[in-house]
Amino acid sequence: MDEPSLRGLLARMDAAGMVHRIDRPVDTHLEAAALAVRHDGSPVLMTAPKGYDMPILAGMGSSREFYAMALGIRKEAMLSHLSQAFDADTRPPVWETGPCKDIHLPADLGALPLLTHFAGDGGPYITSGVAVVADPELGQNMCFHRLMKVGKDRLVARIVEGRGTHTALEKAGELPIAVCIGAPLHVQLAAACSPPPGHDEALIAQGLAPTPLVRAETSDLLVPAYTEIVIEGRITSETADEGPFVDLTQTPDIVRRQPVIEVSAITAREQALYQALVPSSLEHKLLMGMPREPGIFHSVASSVPVKNVLITPGGCSWLHAVVQIASERPGDGRRAIERAFAGHGSLKHCVVVDDDIDIYDTNDVEWAIATRFQASRDLVVMEGVGGSSLDPSASHAPGKKALTDKVGIDATIPSGQPRDAFRKVSFAPLFGE
Repeated sequence: MDEPSLRGLLARMDAAGMVHRIDRPVDTHLEAAALAVRHDGSPVLMTAPKGYDMPILAGMGSSREFYAMALGIRKEAMLSHLSQAFDADTRPPVWETGPCKDIHLPADLGALPLLTHFAGDGGPYITSGVAVVADPELGQNMCFHRLMKVGKDRLVARIVEGRGTHTALEKAGELPIAVCIGAPLHVQLAAACSPPPGHDEALIAQGLAPTPLVRAETSDLLVPAYTEIVIEGRITSETADEGPFVDLTQTPDIVRRQPVIEVSAITAREQALYQALVPSSLEHKLLMGMPREPGIFHSVASSVPVKNVLITPGGCSWLHAVVQIASERPGDGRRAIERAFAGHGSLKHCVVVDDDIDIYDTNDVEWAIATRFQASRDLVVMEGVGGSSLDPSASHAPGKKALTDKVGIDATIPSGQPRDAFRKVSFAPLFGE
Protein backbone atom coordinates (compact mmCIF):
# COMPACT_ATOMS: atom_id res chain seq x y z
CA MET A 1 0.00 0.00 0.00
CA ASP A 2 1.22 3.55 -0.77
CA GLU A 3 2.33 5.58 2.23
CA PRO A 4 -0.45 7.90 3.49
CA SER A 5 1.30 11.08 2.38
CA LEU A 6 0.84 14.04 0.08
CA ARG A 7 3.65 12.85 -2.19
CA GLY A 8 2.13 9.37 -2.33
CA LEU A 9 -1.13 10.88 -3.58
CA LEU A 10 0.80 13.09 -6.01
CA ALA A 11 2.53 10.02 -7.47
CA ARG A 12 -0.82 8.34 -8.11
CA MET A 13 -2.23 11.49 -9.69
CA ASP A 14 0.86 11.91 -11.84
CA ALA A 15 0.61 8.31 -13.04
CA ALA A 16 -3.00 9.02 -14.01
CA GLY A 17 -2.01 12.11 -16.02
CA MET A 18 -3.77 14.49 -13.63
CA VAL A 19 -0.84 16.73 -12.68
CA HIS A 20 -0.04 19.95 -14.55
CA ARG A 21 3.76 20.38 -14.50
CA ILE A 22 5.54 23.69 -14.99
CA ASP A 23 9.27 23.14 -15.41
CA ARG A 24 10.36 26.66 -16.36
CA PRO A 25 11.55 29.14 -13.68
CA VAL A 26 8.65 30.66 -11.73
CA ASP A 27 8.73 33.71 -9.45
CA THR A 28 7.28 33.18 -5.96
CA HIS A 29 6.15 36.83 -5.98
CA LEU A 30 2.69 36.78 -7.64
CA GLU A 31 3.58 34.54 -10.61
CA ALA A 32 3.35 31.19 -8.81
CA ALA A 33 -0.04 32.08 -7.36
CA ALA A 34 -1.28 33.27 -10.76
CA LEU A 35 -0.25 29.97 -12.37
CA ALA A 36 -1.96 27.97 -9.62
CA VAL A 37 -5.17 29.96 -10.15
CA ARG A 38 -4.93 29.54 -13.93
CA HIS A 39 -5.03 25.78 -13.43
CA ASP A 40 -7.38 25.84 -10.43
CA GLY A 41 -9.04 22.47 -10.01
CA SER A 42 -5.89 20.53 -10.96
CA PRO A 43 -2.72 19.66 -9.06
CA VAL A 44 0.05 21.99 -10.22
CA LEU A 45 3.74 21.14 -9.71
CA MET A 46 6.20 24.00 -10.27
CA THR A 47 9.60 22.34 -10.32
CA ALA A 48 11.87 25.40 -10.69
CA PRO A 49 10.88 28.30 -8.41
CA LYS A 50 13.40 31.11 -8.88
CA GLY A 51 16.05 31.10 -6.17
CA TYR A 52 14.95 27.82 -4.54
CA ASP A 53 15.71 24.12 -4.91
CA MET A 54 12.34 23.11 -3.46
CA PRO A 55 9.41 22.48 -5.88
CA ILE A 56 6.07 24.19 -5.22
CA LEU A 57 2.92 22.06 -5.22
CA ALA A 58 -0.57 23.59 -5.40
CA GLY A 59 -4.13 22.43 -6.01
CA MET A 60 -3.87 19.06 -4.26
CA GLY A 61 -7.17 19.64 -2.48
CA SER A 62 -8.97 21.56 -5.22
CA SER A 63 -11.60 18.87 -5.93
CA ARG A 64 -13.74 16.56 -3.83
CA GLU A 65 -12.55 13.77 -6.07
CA PHE A 66 -8.96 14.32 -4.87
CA TYR A 67 -9.98 13.90 -1.22
CA ALA A 68 -11.94 10.79 -2.15
CA MET A 69 -8.92 9.47 -4.04
CA ALA A 70 -6.69 10.07 -1.01
CA LEU A 71 -9.12 8.15 1.20
CA GLY A 72 -9.96 5.40 -1.28
CA ILE A 73 -13.70 6.16 -1.26
CA ARG A 74 -16.35 7.52 -3.65
CA LYS A 75 -16.95 11.26 -3.67
CA GLU A 76 -20.58 10.68 -2.64
CA ALA A 77 -19.39 8.87 0.51
CA MET A 78 -17.31 11.80 1.76
CA LEU A 79 -19.93 13.22 4.12
CA SER A 80 -20.64 9.91 5.85
CA HIS A 81 -16.92 9.02 6.00
CA LEU A 82 -16.06 12.36 7.59
CA SER A 83 -19.01 12.11 9.98
CA GLN A 84 -17.83 8.69 11.18
CA ALA A 85 -14.31 10.03 11.69
CA PHE A 86 -15.70 12.69 14.05
CA ASP A 87 -16.65 9.84 16.41
CA ALA A 88 -13.36 7.93 16.10
CA ASP A 89 -11.51 7.46 19.39
CA THR A 90 -8.40 5.51 18.35
CA ARG A 91 -5.23 7.46 19.05
CA PRO A 92 -2.64 7.53 16.26
CA PRO A 93 0.59 5.59 16.84
CA VAL A 94 3.61 7.61 17.98
CA TRP A 95 6.86 6.70 16.20
CA GLU A 96 10.38 7.31 17.47
CA THR A 97 11.16 9.18 14.26
CA GLY A 98 9.68 9.69 10.82
CA PRO A 99 10.21 11.05 7.29
CA CYS A 100 9.51 14.66 8.38
CA LYS A 101 12.84 14.55 10.27
CA ASP A 102 15.01 13.40 7.36
CA ILE A 103 16.74 16.78 7.10
CA HIS A 104 17.44 19.50 9.69
CA LEU A 105 17.47 22.94 8.07
CA PRO A 106 18.64 26.25 9.58
CA ALA A 107 15.88 28.17 11.36
CA ASP A 108 15.68 30.50 8.37
CA LEU A 109 12.41 30.97 6.49
CA GLY A 110 14.42 32.21 3.50
CA ALA A 111 15.06 28.57 2.59
CA LEU A 112 11.37 28.05 1.81
CA PRO A 113 9.62 29.36 -1.34
CA LEU A 114 6.87 31.29 0.44
CA LEU A 115 4.38 32.88 -1.96
CA THR A 116 3.15 36.43 -2.18
CA HIS A 117 -0.30 35.80 -3.64
CA PHE A 118 -1.75 39.23 -4.45
CA ALA A 119 -0.18 42.63 -5.09
CA GLY A 120 -1.77 44.21 -2.02
CA ASP A 121 -0.76 41.51 0.45
CA GLY A 122 1.26 42.48 3.51
CA GLY A 123 4.03 40.08 2.52
CA PRO A 124 4.80 36.43 1.72
CA TYR A 125 2.45 34.00 3.45
CA ILE A 126 2.31 30.40 4.59
CA THR A 127 -1.31 29.38 4.03
CA SER A 128 -1.23 25.58 3.87
CA GLY A 129 0.41 24.90 7.24
CA VAL A 130 -1.39 22.71 9.77
CA ALA A 131 -0.66 24.32 13.13
CA VAL A 132 -0.18 22.01 16.12
CA VAL A 133 -0.58 23.64 19.54
CA ALA A 134 -1.47 22.40 23.02
CA ASP A 135 -3.92 24.00 25.45
CA PRO A 136 -2.55 23.78 29.01
CA GLU A 137 -5.84 22.24 30.20
CA LEU A 138 -7.41 20.61 27.12
CA GLY A 139 -4.37 19.15 25.41
CA GLN A 140 -3.19 19.17 21.81
CA ASN A 141 -5.13 20.15 18.72
CA MET A 142 -4.53 20.87 15.03
CA CYS A 143 -5.85 23.85 13.09
CA PHE A 144 -4.97 26.38 10.39
CA HIS A 145 -3.52 29.87 10.81
CA ARG A 146 -2.32 32.04 7.98
CA LEU A 147 1.25 33.14 8.70
CA MET A 148 2.91 36.25 7.26
CA LYS A 149 6.70 36.35 7.10
CA VAL A 150 8.12 39.40 8.88
CA GLY A 151 11.76 38.29 9.27
CA LYS A 152 14.10 35.40 8.54
CA ASP A 153 12.90 33.59 11.69
CA ARG A 154 9.70 35.49 12.48
CA LEU A 155 6.09 35.05 11.42
CA VAL A 156 2.95 36.89 12.46
CA ALA A 157 -0.11 34.65 12.83
CA ARG A 158 -3.77 35.50 12.33
CA ILE A 159 -5.33 33.93 15.44
CA VAL A 160 -9.11 34.30 15.48
CA GLU A 161 -10.50 35.51 18.77
CA GLY A 162 -12.38 32.96 20.88
CA ARG A 163 -11.14 29.89 19.05
CA GLY A 164 -8.84 27.15 20.34
CA THR A 165 -5.41 28.70 19.85
CA HIS A 166 -6.58 32.06 21.14
CA THR A 167 -8.07 30.62 24.33
CA ALA A 168 -4.96 28.48 24.90
CA LEU A 169 -2.73 31.51 24.39
CA GLU A 170 -4.77 33.52 26.89
CA LYS A 171 -4.17 30.81 29.49
CA ALA A 172 -0.47 30.30 28.83
CA GLY A 173 0.77 33.71 27.67
CA GLU A 174 3.12 32.01 25.17
CA LEU A 175 2.81 28.64 23.41
CA PRO A 176 5.01 26.19 21.50
CA ILE A 177 3.79 25.67 17.95
CA ALA A 178 4.64 23.33 15.09
CA VAL A 179 3.55 24.31 11.57
CA CYS A 180 3.24 21.30 9.25
CA ILE A 181 3.48 22.17 5.55
CA GLY A 182 2.57 19.41 3.12
CA ALA A 183 0.77 17.21 5.64
CA PRO A 184 -1.23 14.29 4.21
CA LEU A 185 -4.48 15.50 2.65
CA HIS A 186 -6.62 13.69 5.22
CA VAL A 187 -4.70 15.41 8.03
CA GLN A 188 -5.43 18.77 6.44
CA LEU A 189 -9.10 17.85 6.27
CA ALA A 190 -9.13 16.85 9.95
CA ALA A 191 -7.33 20.04 10.97
CA ALA A 192 -9.99 22.10 9.17
CA CYS A 193 -12.73 20.54 11.29
CA SER A 194 -14.10 22.22 14.42
CA PRO A 195 -14.78 19.51 17.01
CA PRO A 196 -15.69 20.47 20.59
CA PRO A 197 -12.88 21.88 22.78
CA GLY A 198 -10.60 19.12 24.01
CA HIS A 199 -11.24 16.83 21.04
CA ASP A 200 -7.88 16.27 19.34
CA GLU A 201 -8.16 16.52 15.56
CA ALA A 202 -5.48 13.82 15.34
CA LEU A 203 -8.20 11.33 16.32
CA ILE A 204 -10.32 12.53 13.39
CA ALA A 205 -7.32 12.16 11.09
CA GLN A 206 -6.67 8.63 12.33
CA GLY A 207 -10.37 7.87 11.76
CA LEU A 208 -9.93 8.91 8.13
CA ALA A 209 -6.62 7.14 7.38
CA PRO A 210 -3.47 5.93 9.18
CA THR A 211 -1.79 8.94 10.80
CA PRO A 212 1.48 8.08 12.55
CA LEU A 213 2.89 10.92 14.66
CA VAL A 214 6.39 11.86 15.84
CA ARG A 215 7.50 14.18 18.62
CA ALA A 216 8.73 17.62 17.58
CA GLU A 217 12.40 18.55 17.98
CA THR A 218 11.98 21.45 20.40
CA SER A 219 8.76 20.62 22.26
CA ASP A 220 6.47 17.74 23.24
CA LEU A 221 4.07 18.46 20.39
CA LEU A 222 3.20 15.50 18.16
CA VAL A 223 3.27 16.12 14.40
CA PRO A 224 2.26 13.94 11.43
CA ALA A 225 5.24 11.78 10.47
CA TYR A 226 4.62 12.11 6.71
CA THR A 227 4.65 15.91 6.66
CA GLU A 228 6.94 17.48 4.03
CA ILE A 229 8.18 20.38 6.22
CA VAL A 230 7.80 21.17 9.94
CA ILE A 231 8.49 24.67 11.24
CA GLU A 232 8.85 24.76 15.03
CA GLY A 233 8.73 27.81 17.22
CA ARG A 234 6.91 29.71 19.89
CA ILE A 235 3.90 32.01 19.80
CA THR A 236 5.07 35.01 21.81
CA SER A 237 3.30 37.85 23.60
CA GLU A 238 4.76 40.27 21.05
CA THR A 239 2.38 41.56 18.36
CA ALA A 240 2.85 43.02 14.89
CA ASP A 241 0.66 44.14 12.00
CA GLU A 242 -0.78 41.21 10.05
CA GLY A 243 -2.17 41.84 6.58
CA PRO A 244 -3.60 42.99 4.29
CA PHE A 245 -4.56 39.53 3.09
CA VAL A 246 -7.02 38.44 0.40
CA ASP A 247 -9.20 35.91 2.18
CA LEU A 248 -11.80 33.28 1.31
CA THR A 249 -14.29 35.75 -0.15
CA GLN A 250 -11.63 37.09 -2.59
CA THR A 251 -11.79 40.42 -0.78
CA PRO A 252 -8.99 41.93 1.34
CA ASP A 253 -9.13 41.35 5.08
CA ILE A 254 -8.18 44.22 7.39
CA VAL A 255 -4.83 44.76 9.10
CA ARG A 256 -4.75 43.65 12.75
CA ARG A 257 -2.18 43.49 15.54
CA GLN A 258 -1.50 39.77 15.91
CA PRO A 259 0.94 37.49 17.80
CA VAL A 260 4.49 36.98 16.53
CA ILE A 261 5.98 33.48 16.18
CA GLU A 262 9.70 33.05 16.72
CA VAL A 263 11.04 30.12 14.65
CA SER A 264 13.49 27.80 16.42
CA ALA A 265 13.83 24.79 14.08
CA ILE A 266 12.89 23.53 10.63
CA THR A 267 12.93 19.87 9.57
CA ALA A 268 11.94 18.35 6.24
CA ARG A 269 11.71 15.20 4.16
CA GLU A 270 14.36 14.34 1.61
CA GLN A 271 13.56 16.28 -1.60
CA ALA A 272 10.75 18.08 0.20
CA LEU A 273 7.82 19.64 -1.61
CA TYR A 274 6.53 23.06 -0.55
CA GLN A 275 2.74 23.00 -0.58
CA ALA A 276 1.12 26.31 -1.48
CA LEU A 277 -2.55 27.16 -1.06
CA VAL A 278 -3.81 30.22 -2.92
CA PRO A 279 -6.41 32.16 -0.88
CA SER A 280 -9.96 32.03 -2.31
CA SER A 281 -8.98 29.22 -4.70
CA LEU A 282 -11.06 26.06 -5.00
CA GLU A 283 -8.60 24.36 -2.64
CA HIS A 284 -9.13 27.03 0.01
CA LYS A 285 -12.89 26.89 -0.39
CA LEU A 286 -13.17 23.11 -0.14
CA LEU A 287 -10.87 22.93 2.86
CA MET A 288 -12.96 25.55 4.62
CA GLY A 289 -16.43 24.38 3.67
CA MET A 290 -16.40 20.61 3.40
CA PRO A 291 -15.51 19.98 7.08
CA ARG A 292 -18.53 22.06 8.14
CA GLU A 293 -21.02 19.85 6.30
CA PRO A 294 -21.11 17.08 8.96
CA GLY A 295 -21.90 19.67 11.65
CA ILE A 296 -24.86 20.97 9.66
CA PHE A 297 -25.96 17.41 8.85
CA HIS A 298 -25.98 16.31 12.51
CA SER A 299 -27.69 19.51 13.66
CA VAL A 300 -30.50 19.16 11.09
CA ALA A 301 -30.79 15.42 11.76
CA SER A 302 -31.72 16.19 15.38
CA SER A 303 -35.08 17.54 14.14
CA VAL A 304 -35.64 16.52 10.51
CA PRO A 305 -34.74 13.49 8.35
CA VAL A 306 -31.77 14.83 6.36
CA LYS A 307 -30.24 13.22 3.27
CA ASN A 308 -27.31 15.43 2.31
CA VAL A 309 -25.63 18.81 2.83
CA LEU A 310 -23.52 20.92 0.48
CA ILE A 311 -21.70 24.14 1.35
CA THR A 312 -21.57 25.75 -2.07
CA PRO A 313 -18.55 27.29 -3.83
CA GLY A 314 -20.69 30.20 -5.03
CA GLY A 315 -21.16 31.16 -1.40
CA CYS A 316 -17.39 31.12 -0.90
CA SER A 317 -17.75 27.58 0.49
CA TRP A 318 -18.55 29.18 3.83
CA LEU A 319 -21.61 31.44 3.73
CA HIS A 320 -24.14 29.39 1.68
CA ALA A 321 -25.49 25.86 2.07
CA VAL A 322 -28.05 23.60 0.43
CA VAL A 323 -29.71 21.05 2.71
CA GLN A 324 -31.55 18.06 1.25
CA ILE A 325 -34.26 16.56 3.47
CA ALA A 326 -36.91 13.83 3.32
CA SER A 327 -39.79 15.92 4.60
CA GLU A 328 -42.29 14.05 6.79
CA ARG A 329 -44.20 16.79 8.66
CA PRO A 330 -45.47 20.28 7.97
CA GLY A 331 -42.78 22.77 8.95
CA ASP A 332 -39.83 20.43 8.32
CA GLY A 333 -38.29 22.88 5.87
CA ARG A 334 -38.36 25.73 8.39
CA ARG A 335 -37.01 23.48 11.15
CA ALA A 336 -34.19 22.39 8.86
CA ILE A 337 -33.28 26.02 8.20
CA GLU A 338 -33.11 26.81 11.92
CA ARG A 339 -30.99 23.75 12.67
CA ALA A 340 -28.66 24.44 9.72
CA PHE A 341 -27.86 27.89 11.10
CA ALA A 342 -27.24 26.31 14.50
CA GLY A 343 -24.89 23.75 12.94
CA HIS A 344 -22.63 26.33 11.27
CA GLY A 345 -22.55 29.72 12.95
CA SER A 346 -20.99 31.49 9.96
CA LEU A 347 -23.74 30.35 7.58
CA LYS A 348 -25.54 33.33 6.03
CA HIS A 349 -27.97 31.91 3.44
CA CYS A 350 -29.52 28.44 3.44
CA VAL A 351 -31.74 26.69 0.89
CA VAL A 352 -33.65 23.55 1.91
CA VAL A 353 -34.82 21.17 -0.84
CA ASP A 354 -36.53 17.78 -1.14
CA ASP A 355 -34.68 14.55 -1.85
CA ASP A 356 -35.60 14.64 -5.55
CA ILE A 357 -33.35 17.69 -6.07
CA ASP A 358 -29.68 17.27 -7.00
CA ILE A 359 -27.89 19.58 -4.58
CA TYR A 360 -24.70 19.46 -6.69
CA ASP A 361 -26.61 20.93 -9.66
CA THR A 362 -27.19 24.67 -9.17
CA ASN A 363 -29.81 24.67 -11.93
CA ASP A 364 -31.81 22.00 -10.10
CA VAL A 365 -31.64 23.94 -6.83
CA GLU A 366 -32.70 27.14 -8.60
CA TRP A 367 -35.56 25.21 -10.25
CA ALA A 368 -36.78 24.15 -6.80
CA ILE A 369 -36.74 27.77 -5.63
CA ALA A 370 -38.58 28.89 -8.76
CA THR A 371 -41.35 26.27 -8.55
CA ARG A 372 -41.79 25.49 -4.83
CA PHE A 373 -40.96 28.68 -2.92
CA GLN A 374 -43.21 31.60 -1.96
CA ALA A 375 -41.56 34.41 0.01
CA SER A 376 -44.62 35.23 2.13
CA ARG A 377 -44.84 31.61 3.26
CA ASP A 378 -41.36 30.10 2.98
CA LEU A 379 -38.84 32.86 3.73
CA VAL A 380 -37.01 32.92 7.07
CA VAL A 381 -35.17 36.13 7.99
CA MET A 382 -32.96 36.56 11.06
CA GLU A 383 -31.79 40.14 11.60
CA GLY A 384 -28.65 41.30 13.38
CA VAL A 385 -27.32 37.92 14.52
CA GLY A 386 -23.79 36.56 14.87
CA GLY A 387 -22.18 35.86 11.52
CA SER A 388 -18.81 35.44 9.86
CA SER A 389 -15.80 37.73 10.15
CA LEU A 390 -15.10 36.78 6.51
CA ASP A 391 -18.29 38.48 5.27
CA PRO A 392 -17.31 42.00 4.13
CA SER A 393 -20.96 43.14 4.20
CA ALA A 394 -21.42 42.22 7.89
CA SER A 395 -21.06 44.75 10.70
CA HIS A 396 -17.58 44.52 12.19
CA ALA A 397 -16.26 45.91 15.48
CA PRO A 398 -12.80 45.18 16.90
CA GLY A 399 -12.80 42.21 19.28
CA LYS A 400 -16.51 41.52 18.75
CA LYS A 401 -18.50 38.96 16.79
CA ALA A 402 -19.51 40.12 13.31
CA LEU A 403 -23.24 40.79 12.98
CA THR A 404 -25.26 39.97 9.88
CA ASP A 405 -28.75 39.21 8.57
CA LYS A 406 -29.43 35.57 7.69
CA VAL A 407 -31.93 34.25 5.16
CA GLY A 408 -33.39 30.78 4.83
CA ILE A 409 -35.37 29.61 1.78
CA ASP A 410 -37.70 26.65 2.16
CA ALA A 411 -37.82 25.30 -1.39
CA THR A 412 -39.52 22.04 -0.46
CA ILE A 413 -42.89 20.98 -1.84
CA PRO A 414 -45.60 22.89 0.08
CA SER A 415 -47.22 20.73 2.73
CA GLY A 416 -50.78 19.61 2.01
CA GLN A 417 -50.24 19.85 -1.74
CA PRO A 418 -50.16 16.83 -4.12
CA ARG A 419 -46.47 16.04 -4.44
CA ASP A 420 -46.73 14.75 -8.00
CA ALA A 421 -47.88 18.19 -9.12
CA PHE A 422 -44.50 19.61 -8.05
CA ARG A 423 -42.19 16.97 -9.51
CA LYS A 424 -40.38 17.24 -12.83
CA VAL A 425 -41.84 15.21 -15.65
CA SER A 426 -39.13 13.08 -17.26
CA PHE A 427 -38.24 13.48 -20.94
CA ALA A 428 -37.32 9.79 -21.13
CA PRO A 429 -40.72 8.51 -22.39
CA LEU A 430 -40.43 10.86 -25.37
CA PHE A 431 -37.46 8.83 -26.55
CA GLY A 432 -39.02 5.47 -25.89
CA GLU A 433 -36.88 4.68 -22.83
